[in-house]
Amino acid sequence: MTLEKLRIGLVCPYGWDTPGGVQNHVRDLAEYLISKGHFVSVLAPVIDEESIPEYVTSAGKPIAIPYNGAVARILFGPVVFARVKQWISNGKFDLLHLHEPAIPSISLLACWAAEGPLVGTFHAAAKRQKAIFAIGPILEPVIEKLTARIAVSEAARLTLTEHLETDAVVIPNGIYTDRYRNGQVRPNWSGNTLGFIGRFEEPRKGLAVLLEALPIISRFAPDVRVLVAGPGDSKDLQSQIDPQLRPRFEFLGRISEKEKADLLSSVALYVAPNTGGESFGIILAEALAGGATVVASDIPAFNSLLGGGKYGSLFASENSQELAKVCIDLLSDGEKRKDFAARGKEYAQRFDWDVVAEDIFSIYEMALVGSEGVSLSSYNHPWNRILGREGK
Repeated sequence: MTLEKLRIGLVCPYGWDTPGGVQNHVRDLAEYLISKGHFVSVLAPVIDEESIPEYVTSAGKPIAIPYNGAVARILFGPVVFARVKQWISNGKFDLLHLHEPAIPSISLLACWAAEGPLVGTFHAAAKRQKAIFAIGPILEPVIEKLTARIAVSEAARLTLTEHLETDAVVIPNGIYTDRYRNGQVRPNWSGNTLGFIGRFEEPRKGLAVLLEALPIISRFAPDVRVLVAGPGDSKDLQSQIDPQLRPRFEFLGRISEKEKADLLSSVALYVAPNTGGESFGIILAEALAGGATVVASDIPAFNSLLGGGKYGSLFASENSQELAKVCIDLLSDGEKRKDFAARGKEYAQRFDWDVVAEDIFSIYEMALVGSEGVSLSSYNHPWNRILGREGK
């Protein structure tokens, strides 16, 4: 990174203390930039303000809304708008980096409130959302304020072009590959094991597809086991599992980054049966870095990340029989698994933060040309008047 030390404001639209890909991306980017000597402040909705890092400023407690097949915890409104403006004013930032500024959130509010170098990163890959994108006419002039736009994948870029008729540079999410490359094989997690990590209660994560495939897999691999990690109540899920197959499931709950690295290094296959709503699939990049053989549904984001099947095995989304066939084939062919794992581990280096951050910094460099920093907007947009009247 050749730029002088900067004051950078990052805005995370989703609840900081709720697990999610965007939150993890913002956290890792912030900590990477801080490690390089930059001043970084993150503004985010926060439930438990006592547990946040020093670099995070709370914008208030989020509210839950359904979005893109999940529950998003966001903040919006006049009181929050006043907090956003105060944060911008106090920060004296050289640049703002706003994540998901096209949904009603503090990222959108920051885009309204600020002038100067504004970089937006778009994470979502979604079909048209009536509730979210009905405000397109309001969003378009706001999005035009962005000095530069980043999409985390081609799927996210296409979502942006379809909804708002604008384009973006594709820069993938980053991971710390060393964390996963150095995972330790745990005997109790190895053997004919299938790994799954995610919020398994969300239908779009696709665990139900794996449940349907397991009876077929178990006929050909009698000792197969499934290790499920992530937040959620496993009791309801266990009631849906055939009693004869329940002993094959182990629910690990939330696991640490170290435990995740060990799990990815231990399992025979990492299975991502997601049915949609994914724009990148950071867990796949982590699994590849950890040396796992990846089996994933062929949704566009996963198909792209896995090079059309070059770095992992794909199956038709929501097709449990095809998932079973792919798993049986790989469990019975150790050499094929090793080949996938070796190629994937090398390929995963392109997602390392040292690579991704350089690409992001090239965008920052472009956005900063001729700039005197970030200031509060003087443009009297109608929404500014509406929000500002109550948010002073």
